[in-house]
Amino acid sequence: MLFWESRGAMGFHSMLVLVTWVGVMLTAIMAAAAIAYPLALPNCPDRCGDVKIPYPFGTREGCYRKESRNFIINCSNSSGQPQPMTGDLPITSISIEGEMGVMMDSSTDCYNQSGTALSNDTEQGLLLSSFTVSVTNMFVAVGCDTFAFLSGILKDEPFTTGCLSKCNNTGNIVNGNCSGIGCCHVDIPEGLTHVDFAAYSFKNHSDVWSFNPCSFAFIIQKDEFSFSSDYLTSLRNNESFPMVLDWAIGNETCEVARNKGNYICGANSNCSDLNNGSAPGYRCKCKEGYVGNPYLKDGCQDIDECNDKLKCPGKQICVNEVGSYHCSCIKGYHKVEEVCVPRRSSLTIYLAVGISIISLLVLLLGCSWIYYGLKKRKIIKLKEKFFHQNGGLLLKQQLSNHQKSMETTKIFTTEELKKATNNYDKSRVLGQGGYGTVYRGVLSDNTIVAIKKSKIGDQSQIEQFINEMIVLTQINHRNVVKLFGCCLETEVPLLVYEFITYGTLSNHVHDKSLSSLLSWEKRLKIATEIAGALAYLHSSASMSIIHRDVKTANILLDDDYTAKVADFGASRLVPLDQTQLTTLVQGTLGYLDPEYMQTSQLTEKSDVYSFGVVMAELLTGKKALSFARPEIDRNLAISFVSAIKEDRLLQILEDHIVSEGNIEQLKEIANLAKQCLSLKGEDRPFMKEVAKELERLRSMEKTPLGNIDVDGKKTEYLLSATSHSFNIDVGTGCSTSTIAEYDSIREQELKSVEDGR
Repeated sequence: MLFWESRGAMGFHSMLVLVTWVGVMLTAIMAAAAIAYPLALPNCPDRCGDVKIPYPFGTREGCYRKESRNFIINCSNSSGQPQPMTGDLPITSISIEGEMGVMMDSSTDCYNQSGTALSNDTEQGLLLSSFTVSVTNMFVAVGCDTFAFLSGILKDEPFTTGCLSKCNNTGNIVNGNCSGIGCCHVDIPEGLTHVDFAAYSFKNHSDVWSFNPCSFAFIIQKDEFSFSSDYLTSLRNNESFPMVLDWAIGNETCEVARNKGNYICGANSNCSDLNNGSAPGYRCKCKEGYVGNPYLKDGCQDIDECNDKLKCPGKQICVNEVGSYHCSCIKGYHKVEEVCVPRRSSLTIYLAVGISIISLLVLLLGCSWIYYGLKKRKIIKLKEKFFHQNGGLLLKQQLSNHQKSMETTKIFTTEELKKATNNYDKSRVLGQGGYGTVYRGVLSDNTIVAIKKSKIGDQSQIEQFINEMIVLTQINHRNVVKLFGCCLETEVPLLVYEFITYGTLSNHVHDKSLSSLLSWEKRLKIATEIAGALAYLHSSASMSIIHRDVKTANILLDDDYTAKVADFGASRLVPLDQTQLTTLVQGTLGYLDPEYMQTSQLTEKSDVYSFGVVMAELLTGKKALSFARPEIDRNLAISFVSAIKEDRLLQILEDHIVSEGNIEQLKEIANLAKQCLSLKGEDRPFMKEVAKELERLRSMEKTPLGNIDVDGKKTEYLLSATSHSFNIDVGTGCSTSTIAEYDSIREQELKSVEDGR
């Protein structure tokens, strides 16, 4: 009997302990719920469906920041379930850190087997002025007969970019690789607004219809997309994709907003300007030690750090403070070197604590020494691996066989180039693009150089890279940028070039303040020097070099307006027993040889065509391609040839280069450019002939103004039908991003040109 009574007493005690713990847990849960910070204004809903709606956003009048209508969230019930919308875009999330997740429709361009358009939803747009497209997105085009473009406003200026994707079958498509075969993509620049984009087809998908009847273009979060060949058939019309928008308050700085009285940041918060030049406005953020919605008056509330039981270890208790906390020893203990010990502890305890701390320090120092030793050894082995992998031994052997190259070419170490660029500091960036980044560097002898750091490396091209290095080091032409050397101790080789101080020819031709300083005599001198350099590369080098990306952005000028041909990143070596190479089409559309684009057969005449476009730019002051011009004049090569045929040359020449004494000279040079722009390569002159003719014209006496029929009879255009492509190249000391439009050839107007181009 006594046993059962004892058992009953123990059971009652256990139950009492259990109930006490449950009460403590419920109290903690209720306390946590009580300190949940508010998201919306008082008496305003803070969610629509599953999406939280924080102020300054709101779903009804009086609940959103009234200075901008774009903060209104339409909580629609059209689908039977509440769905927040901004404009026509469904919202998936809104964060007080300045991001909004939405679903954006795609642009589609579909055809049936006969080539007839089934649907053509080629225009998609985002016109919300208070939002910018986040750099966490990218612009993607999917298809095997596809090109797409994206336009918008960037820093109050029109901006356009795009890419192309082509393939003849699915055999060459690599899942997860979106680099031009079945799929291409373009990064989104920071601060882009008023976006619209469209997808198009080159040939109505007639050659690839069996496995890809549609072109698609869309904006999507980078981490939400991985390309698969199944997308060629599985994507649907008007399919939506997740993207991120950036939002901010107003278009003023924090200081201006405070002075004007429309400042929104609440108590215990900080204000930060979007002062990177990409977009106007500011954002609010709770101070450290506070949490909540900083856009509400009292939205940022103190965090009770002491809820974390591990904040204070050992015999210490946590004491919360406003915006912070501190640890204090429990009663009967005091701190000795951050450790709580009994107040009456003996000397032995102090010694034990001291010895323990010293032992711990020695152990940490020993482990650190071993760790850094192993790390340094690993770095040395990695450098050796990259050096061998990048063909370092082969390069040394080749350079030793070319004593002249050894005198002028150096193999740099990673430490030398890190020191020269201040560890590749952002302030040293001269330009960047699809191939990599160019940095301004200062070598130990105070020589200023341009260091090109590539993004990707192709191990199958190492031997070709070495051969190209050898050829470039032997080039000694005053109008070709000099290659000082390279570094092979990194994953991809780094190239070191001479630094040209006066910028690109593109800047001097198209910048109004600089263009007026570029007289006709200087332009003719520059054109002659470029032609001489290209003729040298084609005919005088030990192995013919085709530049493959001749454009004004790849021509640099020094202080004396001496032209320097730069950026051989796309160049190709042509063996002596060959006159052409079959390659993947690469270059900048607008400058790209139409015959090479159609046949993939690269010849010296491809550079001649590109040089013709450069001459047209020097004569007219117009860009090779511009969406700001009427559609018929977007492509400079087309409009330039048409103007000459229609006897309208004076109408398109840049005004300040024309004088009574140089009309005939301008006409001859314009006709020379027209020959270079012939659609068939065999009709174009060789670069050596072009250089010789320019030298003759430059030394020719000025002749009186001839009679030119300005309103000459119009001729039919040879080229029509718009195409788009995208190419980014990093030159020595510059970076360009070019979206080009190539007008396809009307077959009935080119009976003599085979295959339409």
